[in-house]
Amino acid sequence: MHTTPTQAVVLAGGQGSRLRPYTDDRPKPMVEIPGTGTPIIGHQLSWLAAEGVTDVVISCGHLAEVLQEWLRDAELPLKVTTVVETEPLGRGGGLKYAARHLPAPDEPWYATNGDIWTRFSLREMAAFHAERDATATLALARPRIPWGAVETDTFGHITDFIEAPPSPFLINAGVYVFSAAFTDLLPDLGDHERTTFPRLARERRLAGFPLPQGAYWRAIDTAKDLTEAARELAGPTP
Repeated sequence: MHTTPTQAVVLAGGQGSRLRPYTDDRPKPMVEIPGTGTPIIGHQLSWLAAEGVTDVVISCGHLAEVLQEWLRDAELPLKVTTVVETEPLGRGGGLKYAARHLPAPDEPWYATNGDIWTRFSLREMAAFHAERDATATLALARPRIPWGAVETDTFGHITDFIEAPPSPFLINAGVYVFSAAFTDLLPDLGDHERTTFPRLARERRLAGFPLPQGAYWRAIDTAKDLTEAARELAGPTP
């Protein structure tokens, strides 16, 4: 019987420089999705709570006080603790520092990047993680290429134009399931994606969970992403 995580870390310390001017006075996860009146972090916490998470640790950095103030005033669907890095620890170090504040260090946990807005079954991902006895599992997305693609035949004639086709490659979707043992494998300082993940991959202890067909996923990196998220919201519910 595997344990479905009830605790999560949200990494919310990024500068969000590509989202300026929105991030001049707030951290990236505090940027509102137009038309919802709710910042990205609010959507994330609702989703985590709906997936059975009861405790979240938010790792803050850039303009942490703006996020902390919002959390104080908001009606939250779960228990939230914030931690602030006194000096930059890198992504892996930041993850480890935040994980040390989880209420149940001997149990598995979820993690997500603070700029990801998505909806899919975390419980299914946790079951996938347990079935493979993985130390870490990454959600994998197939984003749309932002350009139109051109198809040609062998002779060089153009046969078709395809608007924003899905990428042929899967990417790290910024949502994770980690076993309890994963925390100790993280660097105190530096990037786990260059150290811990490659090592686990070599040892066949790293799994990849493809997002289910039709699952909503978007990384909010630029003003264009915000506009498109708002447009998708106005259409059929994701």
